[in-house]
Amino acid sequence: MTADEFFAWCEGLPDKQRYELVEGEPVRRQSERIRHAETKFAAVVALKAGLRAAGRLDCHAFIDGVSVRIDDQTVREPDALIHCGPYDPDDVVATNPVVVVEVVSPSTVETDATRKLLDYFVVPSICHYLVLVPERDRLVHYRRSPVEGEILTRILGREATVDLSPPGIAVSVEALFGA
Repeated sequence: MTADEFFAWCEGLPDKQRYELVEGEPVRRQSERIRHAETKFAAVVALKAGLRAAGRLDCHAFIDGVSVRIDDQTVREPDALIHCGPYDPDDVVATNPVVVVEVVSPSTVETDATRKLLDYFVVPSICHYLVLVPERDRLVHYRRSPVEGEILTRILGREATVDLSPPGIAVSVEALFGA
């Protein structure tokens, strides 16, 4: 199935069913634990606050439900993202995602650190991939380097602040976890 076929197929699904498209195959997203839901909500609130504090009126933070088109065969739905630039409020795809966030859960720990890492950095606009690990109070920050093909990695604790440039904001890790 192509990405366009996938989006058409999704329109006919009941509201509670959510999928991603991985190499042309629809993959159903699992139910979330409360900790996961609380963490992704806190991340969106922290990203919105960071954008507001930096005066970035051209960027917006979205919670899951907004997709990222990786290529014609893969569509991901991160737990949160920052999109910069104009967008259609009736669209389901962020056309210029700059930051994507995934909250690790037991069923996604391997995929978040491997496959999604590879997928997200195929998208040229994505500069940062944040993986929140609530059980360990850790943030893994993957950042696109100016060197072609190089991705820098940092592991941060709750007391740290993560620099997200672009879009030019700083967010405390503690706020991303909701403390």
